[in-house]
Amino acid sequence: MPRFSSASLVALLAASTASAQSSVAPPPSFDLPDRVERLTRAIPAVDSVMRAFMERTRAPGIAYGVIVDGKLLHVAAHGLREVPSGAKVDTSSVFRIASMTKSFTALAILQLRDAGKLALDDPAEKYVPQLKALRYPTSDAPRITVRHLLTHAAGFPEDNPWGDQQLAASDDDLSRMITEGIPFSNAPGIAYEYSNFGFAILGRIVVNVSGMPYARYIRDRVLRPLGMTSTTLEARDVPANRLAHGYRLQDGKWLEEPPLPDGSFGAMGGMLTSSADLSRWVGLMLSAWPPRDGAESPVLKRSSLREMQQLWRNAGATVARTANGMTLNSGGYAYGLRVSQNCLFNHIVAHSGGLPGFGSQMRWLPEYGVGIIALGNLTYTGWGPPLDAAFEVLARSGGLVPRTVRPSPVLTAMRDQVTRLVTNGWSTALGDSIAAMNLYKDESATRRDAQIKRLVTAAGGNCRAEGPLWAENALRGEWKVACTNGNLRVRITLAPTTPARVQQFDVTEMRNDERIGALPTCRN
Repeated sequence: MPRFSSASLVALLAASTASAQSSVAPPPSFDLPDRVERLTRAIPAVDSVMRAFMERTRAPGIAYGVIVDGKLLHVAAHGLREVPSGAKVDTSSVFRIASMTKSFTALAILQLRDAGKLALDDPAEKYVPQLKALRYPTSDAPRITVRHLLTHAAGFPEDNPWGDQQLAASDDDLSRMITEGIPFSNAPGIAYEYSNFGFAILGRIVVNVSGMPYARYIRDRVLRPLGMTSTTLEARDVPANRLAHGYRLQDGKWLEEPPLPDGSFGAMGGMLTSSADLSRWVGLMLSAWPPRDGAESPVLKRSSLREMQQLWRNAGATVARTANGMTLNSGGYAYGLRVSQNCLFNHIVAHSGGLPGFGSQMRWLPEYGVGIIALGNLTYTGWGPPLDAAFEVLARSGGLVPRTVRPSPVLTAMRDQVTRLVTNGWSTALGDSIAAMNLYKDESATRRDAQIKRLVTAAGGNCRAEGPLWAENALRGEWKVACTNGNLRVRITLAPTTPARVQQFDVTEMRNDERIGALPTCRN
């Protein structure tokens, strides 16, 4: 077993300890220098996907945009915003976005929470007294909280067909509906069920807590600070030459849907916006990533924006057969947003919106810094498949890549020391210097040394670290050790101590088709 001299070992440990104390890692960042250029070259293919979708569905008009790093990389519009006059859609045309309004309501609630004016786990009846009279389904049912409402877990029944027709309801109508009682499909807090009624109640909470009408609050505290000057909750506020009219296709003809007015249910689906403004909204959400130092956004701190984009209520997983095999999609609801994971992306944030005459969707990948928005003036325009296809086009460009997680200095230093133990043979002093208190209790130094020797011998010896350290997070990573006849994977996790030391230390054989940092796939 190779030995270090006392002097060299002391020098090595002193140098590594001095450089390794920090467990604070730099923010994740992109490694691909021409990432934006690659994405830009894929835009014509995205345009083809969108035009083909418009022709297939016979949507009168569409507008869409691609957002990269918070900026609108590309925006386009096709078709008609008004059929009888033949008026064209353009990038300033304003469409209804229906349930995508829920994310604006959620942000307003978090603004009030961050200001200390409410708590998410408070009973909602604290802010909407009419809820006190609700008859709960069981004696052990918890009182509905603000968080239950934000995550569609209040126990109210799914109400999309009914909810679409409530936008005109007055404040008195909403109060009467609550007072008359809301039936429960589940006890609160145990299941996801989409409730427009629940978000109307959140709108009432915004009103009662802020002392301002919902529309004014959103305009003054959210839209104006973000420069979203085309966004409104009332169609009559939109200039006639910019308003997209909504249509349904019946017997091969477009029939105009009457516009729905704004009322007490506006907080669940009353908003209208343009492709440029909606891109600002998606840019705001993307700007929360990665966590970092620096100035905050003008409307909500980044940590709260990230909180909006986390899974808070699971809605179950689905498996589907596609041309490429079986695909898995799992996820649920965040705060006014949907969060999911599939075989291509670990973290997808999105929301769609559908009303008579309109369909829209916004979708983004926080770790990739890329989002797509799409607006259409056909009833329940189904944007899911074309957005799937558009993201696959961007992925094929090679530019749709996630930020690379950066290791902390202490993880990098521990990688260097662990590599010496693997490639040079076990040193008791060096091993002791990197070990957390549990490491030898889980597996003795003697057994670890023997196991590593067997792997090194089987791989032909003459081993050396090859390639970069792949960091799963600031304190966990893996790397390749290349030997004469094969490769080894070394993986460590550091303990939650200062200074951080190695609590888990695994060395395994790598197959020829394996690579460092490869995530398991659910696609076959």
